[in-house]
Amino acid sequence: MRELTPVEVAALIDHTLLKPDATEADIRKLCAEAREYGFASVCINPSWVPLAAKLLAGAKSKVCTVIGFPLGATSTIAKVCESEEAIADGAKELDMVINVGLLKSGNSVSAGHDIRAVCEAAHKSGVLLKVIIESCLLTREEKILASQLAKAAGADFVKTSTGFSTGGATTDDVRLMRETVGPAMGVKASGGIRTLADLLAMVAAGATRIGASAGVKIVEEARSGSSGSSSAAAGGSASPKNSY
Repeated sequence: MRELTPVEVAALIDHTLLKPDATEADIRKLCAEAREYGFASVCINPSWVPLAAKLLAGAKSKVCTVIGFPLGATSTIAKVCESEEAIADGAKELDMVINVGLLKSGNSVSAGHDIRAVCEAAHKSGVLLKVIIESCLLTREEKILASQLAKAAGADFVKTSTGFSTGGATTDDVRLMRETVGPAMGVKASGGIRTLADLLAMVAAGATRIGASAGVKIVEEARSGSSGSSSAAAGGSASPKNSY
């Protein structure tokens, strides 16, 4: 893999702040950093979408928000309504959490319908959808099935993690997801990605988007020419708790 420029690194990152105690000042700072560094998006909770859309009007960085977050256990109707409101407020990308319980119960039909309903709500407005499978809670076979369901529903990305469960992104999971969905669909790695080395490892495994709260630090590492050390060994992950 060729070396990525700092601009290319920034363009991979969804600059993320999903902590429940995030303040308006925090969101304003996040959006200012997105403008300065050229991140792909800011990823925020739905209540902050109107503010972020205003602050990022005309910017390259998009407004991304989360749906059914972080458990994925709300009803499909609730997820669709949440999606439609977020889109009306200015969101251009949605990251939805699958219904993990349905999937693990063997009810792939209902789990797939849940994804498809949100996908249709997103795509009718030209909004991109990423599907969070919460890979740390799934067996290998369930990870494959969840990725297949996301692809079949027409989603734009399949994504590893919320960053709020028992584990974050691993290179093994990213590689498996890439093998499952093929080369055309996006794969987003998130949860515990804190260094440039972490990002590069995920990209080498097949990720085309990175969710991280450490975006500024990562790009500054790229600018300094130092990749540092990975906080996650191949196949393992750093502690993801609240470190999306």
